Amino acid sequence: MVKIKSIELIEINLPLVHFFETSFGRTYERRIILTRVLDDTGAEGWGEATCGETPSYSEEWTDAAWAVIEKILAPMVIGAQVESAADIWDLMKQVRGNRMAKAAIETACWDLEAKKSDVPLWRHLGGENREIACGVSIGIQDSVGQLLEKIQTELDAGYQRIKIKISPRWDYEIIKKVRETFGDIRLMGDANSAYTLDDIDKLKSLDEFELMMLEQPLPHDDIIDHAKLQREIRTPVCLDEPIKSPEDARKAIELKSGKIINLKNGRVGGHSESKRIEKICREAGIPVWCGGMLESGIGRAHNIAISTLKGYTLPGDVSASKRYWHEDIIEPAVEVSPNGIIIAPEKIGIGFEVKRNLIEKLAVRKASVKF
Repeated sequence: MVKIKSIELIEINLPLVHFFETSFGRTYERRIILTRVLDDTGAEGWGEATCGETPSYSEEWTDAAWAVIEKILAPMVIGAQVESAADIWDLMKQVRGNRMAKAAIETACWDLEAKKSDVPLWRHLGGENREIACGVSIGIQDSVGQLLEKIQTELDAGYQRIKIKISPRWDYEIIKKVRETFGDIRLMGDANSAYTLDDIDKLKSLDEFELMMLEQPLPHDDIIDHAKLQREIRTPVCLDEPIKSPEDARKAIELKSGKIINLKNGRVGGHSESKRIEKICREAGIPVWCGGMLESGIGRAHNIAISTLKGYTLPGDVSASKRYWHEDIIEPAVEVSPNGIIIAPEKIGIGFEVKRNLIEKLAVRKASVKF
Protein backbone atom coordinates (compact mmCIF):
# COMPACT_ATOMS: atom_id res chain seq x y z
CA MET A 1 0.00 0.00 0.00
CA VAL A 2 1.11 3.57 -0.73
CA LYS A 3 -0.15 6.58 1.21
CA ILE A 4 1.70 9.85 0.65
CA LYS A 5 1.89 12.16 3.65
CA SER A 6 3.77 15.12 2.13
CA ILE A 7 5.27 16.37 -1.12
CA GLU A 8 8.18 18.79 -1.03
CA LEU A 9 9.08 20.91 -4.07
CA ILE A 10 12.56 22.32 -4.54
CA GLU A 11 13.72 24.42 -7.47
CA ILE A 12 17.45 24.38 -8.17
CA ASN A 13 19.47 26.32 -10.74
CA LEU A 14 22.14 24.15 -12.35
CA PRO A 15 24.56 25.67 -14.91
CA LEU A 16 25.45 23.49 -17.90
CA VAL A 17 29.07 22.66 -18.65
CA HIS A 18 28.45 23.86 -22.22
CA PHE A 19 25.46 25.57 -23.81
CA PHE A 20 22.95 23.30 -25.54
CA GLU A 21 21.29 24.61 -28.70
CA THR A 22 18.35 23.20 -30.64
CA SER A 23 15.98 24.80 -33.15
CA PHE A 24 14.23 26.28 -30.07
CA GLY A 25 17.29 28.25 -28.93
CA ARG A 26 20.20 27.97 -26.52
CA THR A 27 20.19 26.83 -22.90
CA TYR A 28 23.01 27.79 -20.54
CA GLU A 29 21.42 26.92 -17.20
CA ARG A 30 18.62 24.61 -16.12
CA ARG A 31 15.88 25.56 -13.71
CA ILE A 32 14.93 22.16 -12.34
CA ILE A 33 12.01 21.24 -10.09
CA LEU A 34 12.72 18.32 -7.77
CA THR A 35 10.03 16.49 -5.83
CA ARG A 36 10.51 14.60 -2.57
CA VAL A 37 7.58 12.48 -1.43
CA LEU A 38 7.21 10.97 2.03
CA ASP A 39 4.72 8.36 3.13
CA ASP A 40 3.16 7.83 6.55
CA THR A 41 6.12 5.66 7.63
CA GLY A 42 8.73 8.34 6.83
CA ALA A 43 10.04 6.60 3.71
CA GLU A 44 11.01 8.97 0.89
CA GLY A 45 11.27 9.01 -2.89
CA TRP A 46 12.64 11.53 -5.35
CA GLY A 47 11.41 12.72 -8.74
CA GLU A 48 12.01 15.53 -11.22
CA ALA A 49 9.91 17.69 -13.52
CA THR A 50 11.71 17.58 -16.87
CA CYS A 51 10.04 20.62 -18.45
CA GLY A 52 12.05 23.48 -19.88
CA GLU A 53 12.35 27.06 -18.73
CA THR A 54 9.94 28.22 -21.45
CA PRO A 55 6.98 26.51 -23.19
CA SER A 56 8.98 25.72 -26.34
CA TYR A 57 9.48 21.94 -26.40
CA SER A 58 5.98 21.56 -24.95
CA GLU A 59 3.33 23.72 -23.33
CA GLU A 60 4.76 22.92 -19.90
CA TRP A 61 7.43 25.11 -18.34
CA THR A 62 9.06 25.61 -14.97
CA ASP A 63 6.82 28.19 -13.32
CA ALA A 64 3.62 26.64 -14.64
CA ALA A 65 4.66 23.16 -13.52
CA TRP A 66 5.49 24.46 -10.06
CA ALA A 67 2.03 25.96 -9.67
CA VAL A 68 0.26 22.88 -11.03
CA ILE A 69 2.16 20.52 -8.75
CA GLU A 70 1.79 22.64 -5.62
CA LYS A 71 -1.78 23.85 -6.04
CA ILE A 72 -3.52 21.03 -7.94
CA LEU A 73 -1.70 17.71 -8.28
CA ALA A 74 -0.10 17.35 -4.86
CA PRO A 75 -3.44 17.84 -3.01
CA MET A 76 -4.94 15.10 -5.21
CA VAL A 77 -2.29 12.60 -4.16
CA ILE A 78 -1.62 13.44 -0.53
CA GLY A 79 -3.63 11.37 1.91
CA ALA A 80 -5.00 9.01 -0.73
CA GLN A 81 -4.24 5.32 -0.23
CA VAL A 82 -3.55 3.15 -3.27
CA GLU A 83 -2.39 -0.39 -3.80
CA SER A 84 0.88 0.57 -5.48
CA ALA A 85 2.82 3.34 -7.19
CA ALA A 86 1.29 2.13 -10.46
CA ASP A 87 -2.01 3.60 -9.26
CA ILE A 88 -0.69 7.11 -8.55
CA TRP A 89 -1.30 8.16 -12.16
CA ASP A 90 -5.03 7.52 -11.80
CA LEU A 91 -5.27 9.89 -8.82
CA MET A 92 -4.31 12.77 -11.15
CA LYS A 93 -6.37 11.71 -14.18
CA GLN A 94 -8.98 14.46 -13.99
CA VAL A 95 -6.26 17.02 -14.78
CA ARG A 96 -5.67 17.21 -18.51
CA GLY A 97 -2.14 17.33 -19.88
CA ASN A 98 0.58 18.53 -17.50
CA ARG A 99 2.31 15.18 -17.87
CA MET A 100 5.76 16.39 -16.86
CA ALA A 101 4.30 17.81 -13.65
CA LYS A 102 2.49 14.53 -13.01
CA ALA A 103 5.67 12.54 -13.71
CA ALA A 104 7.53 14.53 -11.04
CA ILE A 105 5.16 13.07 -8.43
CA GLU A 106 4.56 9.67 -10.00
CA THR A 107 8.22 8.74 -10.49
CA ALA A 108 9.05 9.80 -6.93
CA CYS A 109 6.36 7.41 -5.68
CA TRP A 110 7.92 4.57 -7.69
CA ASP A 111 11.29 5.36 -6.09
CA LEU A 112 9.70 5.32 -2.65
CA GLU A 113 7.94 2.02 -3.27
CA ALA A 114 11.08 0.37 -4.63
CA LYS A 115 12.99 1.44 -1.52
CA LYS A 116 10.28 0.06 0.75
CA SER A 117 10.33 -3.17 -1.24
CA ASP A 118 14.14 -3.28 -0.86
CA VAL A 119 14.74 -3.63 -4.62
CA PRO A 120 16.36 -1.51 -7.33
CA LEU A 121 13.82 0.62 -9.17
CA TRP A 122 14.68 -0.94 -12.54
CA ARG A 123 13.81 -4.39 -11.23
CA HIS A 124 10.65 -3.04 -9.61
CA LEU A 125 9.57 -1.67 -12.99
CA GLY A 126 10.08 -5.06 -14.64
CA GLY A 127 13.35 -4.25 -16.36
CA GLU A 128 15.43 -7.03 -17.88
CA ASN A 129 18.36 -5.41 -19.67
CA ARG A 130 20.70 -4.13 -16.99
CA GLU A 131 23.32 -3.05 -19.55
CA ILE A 132 22.03 0.09 -21.27
CA ALA A 133 23.54 1.15 -24.59
CA CYS A 134 24.23 4.88 -24.57
CA GLY A 135 24.11 7.50 -27.25
CA VAL A 136 24.74 11.20 -26.97
CA SER A 137 22.94 14.32 -28.19
CA ILE A 138 24.98 17.21 -29.54
CA GLY A 139 23.36 20.59 -30.03
CA ILE A 140 23.84 23.06 -32.88
CA GLN A 141 27.33 24.54 -32.61
CA ASP A 142 28.95 27.85 -33.56
CA SER A 143 30.94 26.17 -36.33
CA VAL A 144 31.28 22.87 -38.18
CA GLY A 145 34.75 22.47 -36.71
CA GLN A 146 33.36 22.77 -33.21
CA LEU A 147 30.74 20.13 -34.01
CA LEU A 148 33.34 17.71 -35.41
CA GLU A 149 35.52 18.22 -32.36
CA LYS A 150 32.61 17.41 -30.04
CA ILE A 151 31.68 14.31 -32.01
CA GLN A 152 35.26 13.06 -31.80
CA THR A 153 35.25 13.64 -28.05
CA GLU A 154 32.07 11.59 -27.63
CA LEU A 155 33.27 8.78 -29.89
CA ASP A 156 36.50 8.65 -27.89
CA ALA A 157 34.35 8.38 -24.75
CA GLY A 158 32.72 5.24 -26.20
CA TYR A 159 29.21 6.47 -27.04
CA GLN A 160 27.49 4.05 -29.42
CA ARG A 161 25.30 6.56 -31.28
CA ILE A 162 25.71 10.23 -32.16
CA LYS A 163 22.63 12.45 -32.43
CA ILE A 164 23.07 15.91 -33.88
CA LYS A 165 20.48 18.64 -33.78
CA ILE A 166 19.56 19.95 -37.21
CA SER A 167 17.53 22.82 -38.67
CA PRO A 168 16.95 24.26 -42.15
CA ARG A 169 20.15 26.30 -41.73
CA TRP A 170 22.16 23.40 -40.31
CA ASP A 171 21.41 20.13 -42.09
CA TYR A 172 22.57 18.66 -45.43
CA GLU A 173 26.08 20.12 -45.64
CA ILE A 174 26.62 19.53 -41.93
CA ILE A 175 25.61 15.86 -42.10
CA LYS A 176 27.69 15.45 -45.25
CA LYS A 177 30.77 16.77 -43.45
CA VAL A 178 30.15 14.47 -40.48
CA ARG A 179 29.88 11.44 -42.78
CA GLU A 180 33.02 12.43 -44.66
CA THR A 181 34.91 12.80 -41.39
CA PHE A 182 33.64 9.84 -39.39
CA GLY A 183 32.39 7.33 -41.97
CA ASP A 184 29.61 4.94 -41.06
CA ILE A 185 29.19 5.78 -37.37
CA ARG A 186 25.68 5.32 -35.98
CA LEU A 187 24.31 8.78 -36.72
CA MET A 188 20.90 10.39 -36.47
CA GLY A 189 19.45 13.87 -36.91
CA ASP A 190 16.95 15.56 -34.58
CA ALA A 191 14.97 18.41 -36.12
CA ASN A 192 12.73 19.36 -33.17
CA SER A 193 9.85 20.16 -35.56
CA ALA A 194 11.87 22.61 -37.68
CA TYR A 195 10.49 21.49 -41.09
CA THR A 196 7.17 21.13 -42.96
CA LEU A 197 6.07 19.02 -45.91
CA ASP A 198 7.21 21.88 -48.13
CA ASP A 199 10.74 20.72 -47.24
CA ILE A 200 10.15 17.16 -48.43
CA ASP A 201 12.80 17.32 -51.18
CA LYS A 202 15.42 18.51 -48.71
CA LEU A 203 14.46 15.80 -46.22
CA LYS A 204 14.51 13.22 -48.99
CA SER A 205 18.05 14.31 -49.86
CA LEU A 206 19.18 13.19 -46.41
CA ASP A 207 18.50 9.56 -47.41
CA GLU A 208 21.95 9.39 -48.98
CA PHE A 209 23.58 9.57 -45.55
CA GLU A 210 21.97 6.34 -44.25
CA LEU A 211 20.97 7.90 -40.94
CA MET A 212 19.66 5.62 -38.19
CA MET A 213 16.63 7.87 -38.02
CA LEU A 214 15.32 11.39 -38.54
CA GLU A 215 13.71 12.54 -35.31
CA GLN A 216 10.60 14.76 -35.29
CA PRO A 217 11.16 16.67 -38.54
CA LEU A 218 7.58 18.02 -38.79
CA PRO A 219 5.32 19.94 -36.35
CA HIS A 220 5.24 18.86 -32.72
CA ASP A 221 1.60 17.75 -32.66
CA ASP A 222 1.49 15.97 -36.01
CA ILE A 223 1.20 12.30 -36.94
CA ILE A 224 -0.62 12.75 -40.27
CA ASP A 225 2.04 14.56 -42.29
CA HIS A 226 4.73 12.38 -40.75
CA ALA A 227 2.98 9.38 -42.31
CA LYS A 228 3.10 11.14 -45.70
CA LEU A 229 6.76 11.94 -45.21
CA GLN A 230 7.66 8.40 -44.15
CA ARG A 231 6.15 7.06 -47.38
CA GLU A 232 8.45 9.36 -49.36
CA ILE A 233 11.79 8.82 -47.61
CA ARG A 234 13.88 5.74 -46.80
CA THR A 235 15.26 7.13 -43.54
CA PRO A 236 13.19 5.91 -40.57
CA VAL A 237 11.15 8.69 -39.00
CA CYS A 238 11.33 8.80 -35.21
CA LEU A 239 8.42 10.41 -33.39
CA ASP A 240 8.97 12.42 -30.23
CA GLU A 241 6.68 15.28 -29.15
CA PRO A 242 3.32 13.98 -30.49
CA ILE A 243 3.54 10.72 -28.51
CA LYS A 244 2.18 11.69 -25.11
CA SER A 245 0.02 8.68 -24.30
CA PRO A 246 -0.56 5.02 -25.13
CA GLU A 247 -3.39 6.11 -27.42
CA ASP A 248 -1.07 8.45 -29.30
CA ALA A 249 1.37 5.60 -29.81
CA ARG A 250 -1.35 3.24 -31.02
CA LYS A 251 -2.71 5.75 -33.54
CA ALA A 252 0.74 6.68 -34.86
CA ILE A 253 1.59 3.02 -35.37
CA GLU A 254 -1.69 2.37 -37.19
CA LEU A 255 -1.08 5.38 -39.46
CA LYS A 256 2.55 4.32 -40.07
CA SER A 257 3.66 7.80 -39.02
CA GLY A 258 7.14 6.57 -38.21
CA LYS A 259 9.23 3.48 -37.56
CA ILE A 260 10.75 4.42 -34.19
CA ILE A 261 9.56 6.24 -31.05
CA ASN A 262 11.60 8.34 -28.67
CA LEU A 263 9.95 7.53 -25.35
CA LYS A 264 10.65 10.33 -22.89
CA ASN A 265 9.56 9.47 -19.39
CA GLY A 266 8.52 12.98 -18.43
CA ARG A 267 6.73 13.74 -21.67
CA VAL A 268 4.33 10.81 -21.25
CA GLY A 269 3.70 11.26 -17.52
CA GLY A 270 6.07 8.87 -15.77
CA HIS A 271 6.83 5.19 -15.42
CA SER A 272 3.32 3.73 -15.59
CA GLU A 273 2.56 5.40 -18.92
CA SER A 274 6.05 4.62 -20.25
CA LYS A 275 5.48 0.96 -19.46
CA ARG A 276 2.15 0.97 -21.31
CA ILE A 277 3.64 2.64 -24.38
CA GLU A 278 6.68 0.36 -24.36
CA LYS A 279 4.37 -2.68 -24.41
CA ILE A 280 2.30 -1.32 -27.32
CA CYS A 281 5.42 -0.56 -29.33
CA ARG A 282 7.16 -3.84 -28.53
CA GLU A 283 4.12 -5.87 -29.59
CA ALA A 284 3.93 -3.85 -32.83
CA GLY A 285 7.63 -4.30 -33.57
CA ILE A 286 8.40 -0.59 -33.10
CA PRO A 287 11.71 -0.01 -31.29
CA VAL A 288 11.86 2.68 -28.61
CA TRP A 289 14.67 4.52 -26.90
CA CYS A 290 14.85 6.88 -23.95
CA GLY A 291 15.30 10.54 -24.85
CA GLY A 292 16.79 13.15 -22.56
CA MET A 293 15.64 16.57 -21.37
CA LEU A 294 18.86 17.84 -19.77
CA GLU A 295 17.87 16.16 -16.51
CA SER A 296 19.77 16.32 -13.27
CA GLY A 297 21.01 13.06 -11.79
CA ILE A 298 17.59 12.30 -10.29
CA GLY A 299 15.78 12.44 -13.62
CA ARG A 300 18.71 10.64 -15.23
CA ALA A 301 18.46 7.83 -12.66
CA HIS A 302 14.77 7.37 -13.51
CA ASN A 303 15.69 7.27 -17.22
CA ILE A 304 18.25 4.56 -16.52
CA ALA A 305 15.65 2.49 -14.69
CA ILE A 306 12.98 2.67 -17.39
CA SER A 307 15.54 2.01 -20.14
CA THR A 308 16.00 -1.53 -18.84
CA LEU A 309 12.57 -2.58 -20.18
CA LYS A 310 12.74 -5.07 -23.05
CA GLY A 311 11.40 -2.71 -25.74
CA TYR A 312 14.19 -0.14 -25.32
CA THR A 313 16.41 -1.65 -28.00
CA LEU A 314 18.22 1.41 -29.39
CA PRO A 315 20.87 3.55 -27.66
CA GLY A 316 19.20 6.34 -25.74
CA ASP A 317 20.26 9.79 -24.58
CA VAL A 318 21.12 8.54 -21.09
CA SER A 319 24.68 9.81 -20.91
CA ALA A 320 27.24 10.59 -18.21
CA SER A 321 26.67 13.31 -15.62
CA LYS A 322 29.94 15.04 -16.51
CA ARG A 323 28.70 15.86 -20.03
CA TYR A 324 26.24 18.32 -18.51
CA TRP A 325 27.13 19.20 -14.92
CA HIS A 326 30.28 20.28 -13.12
CA GLU A 327 28.81 18.47 -10.11
CA ASP A 328 25.68 16.37 -10.23
CA ILE A 329 23.19 16.19 -7.35
CA ILE A 330 23.57 12.42 -6.96
CA GLU A 331 26.44 10.19 -5.97
CA PRO A 332 28.07 8.40 -7.50
CA ALA A 333 27.74 10.44 -10.68
CA VAL A 334 26.36 8.57 -13.70
CA GLU A 335 29.26 7.13 -15.68
CA VAL A 336 29.46 5.50 -19.10
CA SER A 337 31.89 2.65 -19.74
CA PRO A 338 34.56 2.91 -22.47
CA ASN A 339 32.32 0.82 -24.73
CA GLY A 340 29.27 3.06 -24.23
CA ILE A 341 27.34 1.17 -21.56
CA ILE A 342 25.63 2.24 -18.33
CA ILE A 343 25.03 -0.53 -15.83
CA ALA A 344 21.77 -0.10 -13.91
CA PRO A 345 22.70 0.01 -10.19
CA GLU A 346 21.81 -2.76 -7.77
CA LYS A 347 21.23 -0.35 -4.89
CA ILE A 348 17.57 -0.01 -3.90
CA GLY A 349 15.34 2.69 -5.35
CA ILE A 350 16.83 4.92 -8.03
CA GLY A 351 20.19 3.45 -7.06
CA PHE A 352 22.00 6.68 -6.20
CA GLU A 353 22.37 8.80 -3.08
CA VAL A 354 20.81 12.26 -3.32
CA LYS A 355 23.20 15.04 -2.26
CA ARG A 356 20.93 16.92 0.12
CA ASN A 357 23.63 19.45 1.06
CA LEU A 358 24.27 20.37 -2.57
CA ILE A 359 20.55 20.63 -3.27
CA GLU A 360 20.17 23.00 -0.30
CA LYS A 361 23.02 25.10 -1.69
CA LEU A 362 21.47 25.25 -5.18
CA ALA A 363 17.86 25.77 -4.03
CA VAL A 364 16.19 29.02 -5.04
CA ARG A 365 12.70 28.23 -3.72
CA LYS A 366 10.84 25.56 -1.79
CA ALA A 367 7.30 24.57 -0.98
CA SER A 368 5.72 21.74 0.97
CA VAL A 369 2.24 20.28 0.74
CA LYS A 370 1.22 18.10 3.69
CA PHE A 371 -1.65 15.82 4.64
